Amino acid sequence: MAKKDEATVMEVDGDKSATAEQIITKFPINVLQLVKSAQMQHGLRHRDYTRYRRYCTARLRRLYKSLKFTHGRGKYSRKTITESTITDVRFLHIVLYMAERAWSHAMEKKQLPDGPNARQRIHLLGRLRKAVKWATLFAQLCAAKGDSRTSLEAEAYASYMKGSLLFEQDQNWQSALMNFKNARAVYEELGKYGNIENQVLCRERVEELEPSIRYCLHKVGESNLQTSELMDIGELEGPALDLFKSKLEAVMAEARSQQAASMTEFYWLGHRFPVNNARTRVSILKAQELEKDLHGSASDSLPAEKKLAMFDKIFSAYHDARSCIRNDLATAGNAENVKDDLNGLDKAVSAVLGQRTIERNQLLVSIAKSKFTKQRDDKGDKVTKPEELVRLYDLLIQNTSDLSDLVSSGRDRNPEEVALVEECVIKGTVFRAERCFYLAKSYSSAGKRAEAYLLFCHARSLADTALEKLQMTSNPDQTLIKDLKVLSDNCRSNSCIEHAAGIMEEEKIPEKLSKGVSTISLTGQEKKENKVLLEMLDVYESAVGDHNSKVVPRIERFPPPFQAVPCNPIVLDIAYSSIEFPSLENRMKKDKKGIFSRWRVGRIRSRTMKSSCPPRCSSEASLPPSLDPNSPCHRLSSTDRSPILPFRGSSLATGDWASSEGRALVPLPGPTIAGGRLSRLFLPPPPTKSASPFFFSCFQICGLVWVLVLVLVAASIFFHRFRFQRRVFASFF
Repeated sequence: MAKKDEATVMEVDGDKSATAEQIITKFPINVLQLVKSAQMQHGLRHRDYTRYRRYCTARLRRLYKSLKFTHGRGKYSRKTITESTITDVRFLHIVLYMAERAWSHAMEKKQLPDGPNARQRIHLLGRLRKAVKWATLFAQLCAAKGDSRTSLEAEAYASYMKGSLLFEQDQNWQSALMNFKNARAVYEELGKYGNIENQVLCRERVEELEPSIRYCLHKVGESNLQTSELMDIGELEGPALDLFKSKLEAVMAEARSQQAASMTEFYWLGHRFPVNNARTRVSILKAQELEKDLHGSASDSLPAEKKLAMFDKIFSAYHDARSCIRNDLATAGNAENVKDDLNGLDKAVSAVLGQRTIERNQLLVSIAKSKFTKQRDDKGDKVTKPEELVRLYDLLIQNTSDLSDLVSSGRDRNPEEVALVEECVIKGTVFRAERCFYLAKSYSSAGKRAEAYLLFCHARSLADTALEKLQMTSNPDQTLIKDLKVLSDNCRSNSCIEHAAGIMEEEKIPEKLSKGVSTISLTGQEKKENKVLLEMLDVYESAVGDHNSKVVPRIERFPPPFQAVPCNPIVLDIAYSSIEFPSLENRMKKDKKGIFSRWRVGRIRSRTMKSSCPPRCSSEASLPPSLDPNSPCHRLSSTDRSPILPFRGSSLATGDWASSEGRALVPLPGPTIAGGRLSRLFLPPPPTKSASPFFFSCFQICGLVWVLVLVLVAASIFFHRFRFQRRVFASFF
């Protein structure tokens, strides 16, 4: 009975451990965050799919090695990843990165400059199928080994890959739509839970999937997308939109060709011109759609850079239309009616192109004005000079003159054309007033007060003239009237400022002349010194400089100038240069040269000296060995090689001496120099024994003998071996 109870307990414990193992093997993976971080950090921020593919390959290699899941060096045998294989979350990472590598390879083929050819497209579709295969396997494994959130994210990832494959195949749009919708539904639900970062990623993914869903609806026929809406969708950013953008241009060309079939005439200032060429109709339709977007209700929120890009596209479309019209004119022959229609259409397209050019240049002027009015401490943008605005207004004056000449070139002009010519004249006057204003600003920054004053006055008169003409029209532009009033007020205020500044400068001329005469020197022209604000508080002069000038503010000198600082006195060794040491060559032993001296490894340079030194010199002319640097008694240790210096200003006659460290020395009896006594600083070291040169010679001779013996032994061995080989070789023959 007890055994039975024990068996029951063991079974219960075994069930508990199995349940614990099942709970532990549920791996959590934040799939979207993992994929997005890898994509943004390794190339897809700049749409570099090649770099991302290489990263996936390197990442897979690291995972294989860390898990010891490599295939070995022998014959390749594929290792499959199944549910039983997964004992670590990194096995799931392997499957995910395999799908990412195949997808990035397909997108790399998609991003070729000339587009994929037939063979490359087959390769592209094959890589997408491989990505779908790995994504499906990843979803199955996550359903078995991952938690509920991981399983949902894996299903959404697999649905997105399937939709991308069907989207690229241009067939079965309904299935592609269902896959994209499934992925969107999952990400919408996941975006409601989790941390803030995960919610933001899910919402971004939903926004990336939305254009593909709308395009699939358009292809299925359940949506009425306009060309402008497609353009708005195409301007979105994200890796999930690259496949959609590749389809966008073809769809827009198809939509324009359908709309061009219904377009037969071009309206301009009350004239109707027939458009028979299909390419001309498509180009004009493209330009008109862009104009609607540019002048629509949402145009105020568009940034200036985007507007400039749209203007460039409009110019390109109108230039294409005009080139088609002129080609038709060249092939028209003698048909007068056709030539008149084509000439009128060419004139209308050129006039519209001139109007858009004026609008683009006005946009450039507004951008330059916004930079011109910024303060100098705005380091982000470059400050506009008044000369740049003068050049822009020169272009605008030329554009209005060309447009006025083009419109007034016809014989019979309708009221719309006359009104356009008058508008061009008024705009030309306004542009001349603005040009004079900024030209006066340029002269003012150069210090030419009289010229600036006259130009401000002339700009004010031009602005008043344009304001009078504009108010006499039937439908005046209120924005332009307001701008002219502001310009007139600015001209008046600036002319007063220039007048006052000119008078002040005239008053300062005598003072400057007298100061200049007083500082004249014959040595040459001296560099002008700019005083700082703290040095000229009693002078009415700006230390900051004029507005929008490049003069550096002069508040205080920075960095501050250097100042003299007292330092330690310099101690000179005057005793060493005054002493003449005796020669000791007769006391040195000479080297003995033998037959084998050339074979020595090193020469013995130190020889045995006389064993004792006299305690003091015999006369005043000679020096004790302790003060002789060549004497063996004067050998200093490596730690104390300080010269002898006078101690604290004492002279040689006092007999007080010290070393360079300032140690006082007691005078000892001995020879004197100039009446003073010299002290011994160092005692002679004990005599050292040097090795005998005969011993080194014998040792080297023995070494040479051993070397010769070894050489002879080696030669004899080689000789006998050579003879043996010859005998063996001769036995074969």
